[in-house]
Amino acid sequence: MKKVLFMLELVLLFCNAFSQEVVTESDTIRKYALNVYFPDAPDFIKKEITFINYVRDLKEADVYLILSFEETGSGGESVTVFYVGQDKYSSMNDTIKITASPDDTEDIFRKKAVNALKMGFMRFMLKTPLSEFFDIRFTQPVKEIVETDKWNNWVFRANLSGSLNGEKRYQSINLNGSVSANRITEKSKFLSSVRTSWSKQKYELADSTYEYDYTRSHALNIYYVKSINDHWSAGFSTGLSTSSYGYFDMQFRITPAIEYDIYPYSESTRRQLRIMYEIGYLYNDYSDTTIYSKLTEHLVLHRLSASWEVVQKWGSVDFTLRWNNYFHDWSKNNLSANLYMSVRIFKGLNINFSGSASIVNDQLSLPKAGVSDFDILTRRRMTETKFNYYGYFGFSYTFGSIYNNAVNPRFGW
Repeated sequence: MKKVLFMLELVLLFCNAFSQEVVTESDTIRKYALNVYFPDAPDFIKKEITFINYVRDLKEADVYLILSFEETGSGGESVTVFYVGQDKYSSMNDTIKITASPDDTEDIFRKKAVNALKMGFMRFMLKTPLSEFFDIRFTQPVKEIVETDKWNNWVFRANLSGSLNGEKRYQSINLNGSVSANRITEKSKFLSSVRTSWSKQKYELADSTYEYDYTRSHALNIYYVKSINDHWSAGFSTGLSTSSYGYFDMQFRITPAIEYDIYPYSESTRRQLRIMYEIGYLYNDYSDTTIYSKLTEHLVLHRLSASWEVVQKWGSVDFTLRWNNYFHDWSKNNLSANLYMSVRIFKGLNINFSGSASIVNDQLSLPKAGVSDFDILTRRRMTETKFNYYGYFGFSYTFGSIYNNAVNPRFGW
């Protein structure tokens, strides 16, 4: 028994030795630092921006950050960061943008993000005793001549990918490729792409018979949007495609559209409420005689959709409701909804949800001959349905110290 007590004392002494932290001058600096609510701040940000306290509770924060992400015309990413002050900083708000080009490496983007975030904190730091420790320098001389964009905002991209998977009774080959040419400015947006995919699956069944399954799809799509003012825009889309999954040898469409955003487009990084109406022509050349005894078909269709996107300190919501039908038969329609939501319920508790659901009454291309059990099992062909849905949810709860400054990468844990 004495030996057990002795061992317990050794363990307690060991734990106490490693739990003691030396109080240094940096602890005093921390006392005067800004408390910042920056949920999911990456480790590289915490390592580079050490003059603030990263707190886990919004109520403890002097400043909280809201981040919004948008794809740029070049295929890169634009991150909008909103600085919102609380309590004695409640009258201080700011917004910065961090833009990453598709050619930027992870290291280049990290440096851009760190420098931009540091500058965003400066006006708040001027109100703290830590302001005397900052030194502002301008490191790049200004050029006398302004260089113009020789590409005139055009961005071209090509992608090619493939995968191979196999075992004794199963083999799979997939090939995918795409080429795009895009031009995005504040006044207009032109998007074009050619995409192709091909896959082959081989199955060896229990009775030693073999089943092969091929799928293919090819598509050309063009979109053009013109800004009218800060609330209205107009444009069109057109496309040519083929799909073995959808039983199309060829499908052609052209649909003019108009959109109204109740909020100004200039506020799009924080909130949007867009209403769009499309009407157009559709030509279908089916792979087989359909359940409506058609091999080809000329159709007129229209679509009405509403999208609501909002980013606030409590979280974000992205919801779209869409309805479309064909003029020749209004019973051939489709109503769908898509939702993504991330909400902070209270201190430490966050809930994430994403889902979609559709009421389906517009499957015009289903073959009259029906679909085999093999196609149903492998889900390589579209099958008859009156609905579809998808859902995901998750939640997390964190409690303990309000501070979240330390970064320790040792052992990769």
